[in-house]
Amino acid sequence: MEYMTGPATSSQGNILCCQCGVPVPPNPANMCVACLRTQVDISEGIPKQVSVHFCKQCERYLQPPGTWIQCALESRELLTLCLKKLKASLSKVMNGAILQQVFVVDYVVQAQMCDDCHRVEAKDFWKAVVQVRQKVLHKKTFYYLEQIILKHRLHQNTLRVKEIHDGLDFYYVSKQHAQKMLDFLQCTVPCRSKTSQRLISHDIHSNSYNYKSTFSVEIVPICKDNVVCLSPKLAQSLGNMSQICVCVRVTSAIHLIDPNTLQIAEVDGNTYWRHPFHSLFHPKQLEEFIVMDIDIVKDRKQGAGAGVRSNKHTLAEVWVQKTSEMNTNQQYHCRTHLGHLLNPGDLVQGFDLANCNLNDEFINKMNAHHLPDVVLIKKSYDRSRRQRRRNWKLKELEREREDMDTDDERQYQDFLEDLEEDEVLRKNVNIYKNANVPVESDTDEEGAPRISLAEMLEDLHISHDATGGEGAEMLTE
Repeated sequence: MEYMTGPATSSQGNILCCQCGVPVPPNPANMCVACLRTQVDISEGIPKQVSVHFCKQCERYLQPPGTWIQCALESRELLTLCLKKLKASLSKVMNGAILQQVFVVDYVVQAQMCDDCHRVEAKDFWKAVVQVRQKVLHKKTFYYLEQIILKHRLHQNTLRVKEIHDGLDFYYVSKQHAQKMLDFLQCTVPCRSKTSQRLISHDIHSNSYNYKSTFSVEIVPICKDNVVCLSPKLAQSLGNMSQICVCVRVTSAIHLIDPNTLQIAEVDGNTYWRHPFHSLFHPKQLEEFIVMDIDIVKDRKQGAGAGVRSNKHTLAEVWVQKTSEMNTNQQYHCRTHLGHLLNPGDLVQGFDLANCNLNDEFINKMNAHHLPDVVLIKKSYDRSRRQRRRNWKLKELEREREDMDTDDERQYQDFLEDLEEDEVLRKNVNIYKNANVPVESDTDEEGAPRISLAEMLEDLHISHDATGGEGAEMLTE
């Protein structure tokens, strides 16, 4: 213990301590420090041991009465919190003498779960839910959307993610987090949304209301590799392109290509809902053809409209035959945008328009002479060989779902193949190295566009995960 002296004054003599008679400088108590220690204890009433409550889930400290704050160890915020726990204050004692004494206070950190984490652990408390739906029978768009959410870390504020048959449900503890997800979805995929809320409780004394909000998001029912028939008005507005088109990609817009002229166009969500169109076939209706002959079209402008034409595809005239009809001489002739990939003898998947019954509003009004016999979609490769040589992988959202069946696994492999074949799609996805698969040659016997990690480095950010786990570090731009 010692005196807290004020500003220096003029020189003055000593006085005798009123208790022991020892000469000391003048002070309001007229006592020496030793006698003050026996007479006064200024730490009396201040607890020597204090409890601080800490939530292990969110790593926050309780600031009474009910506020949880984030504090780093040895930070100014944590020191302020600890000092506020000392209720007693130092005051002037004995004739206004200001005293200072050093003593130790032990702070004991006790675990206590905060209210927010209680609600998360309960798994049945939520204030808002975003219901994402797409009325299709396959999940390519959802697989792509999942990777975009992971890349931008939009899943961090979710209480839980639940997978259902035709979509995903994202549950949130606050409406603001759900609104943020809704804004992200509207910028990522072509969709439309509706908002509703339900009253849970009402306090008549404070006039406060408790609502649960629901945001319903419907993604356009068009996926990659779908064959569609546009309305005449929409086809004209897109540069007089053909009504029969192939969807080559779905990102923030629907990317279409005319296989007859290589003309391309983009249809955003607002345009789609004003002029809706639907897929003419189900993916399971894909048939396998063998290329009998192919002729590259030199004059690409022949029959083209006023729109933009693709530079990544090659227009060709192809004669194909179904592999299921090899005992016959039935061949089909069509134009395709896959001329840069196909050679005589290759296998290719497509849809047979000549021998099918289509129930579509727009195609039924078209001149039958303007309909192609076959629309080719993609070249066929040995899937098992591609899976064995794929030396990269993707992360997945932690969600509640049933076991993946055979059809879901096939759709997921289709999505991985789309990433290998589509450079634009790959750039929006974080890809990780799979150390369990050895790196082999860059090409295979069939010339399949199998993408190795070395080839992806030019247009992709790859993480080297030696363990094959979730702790991989992604390289950023």
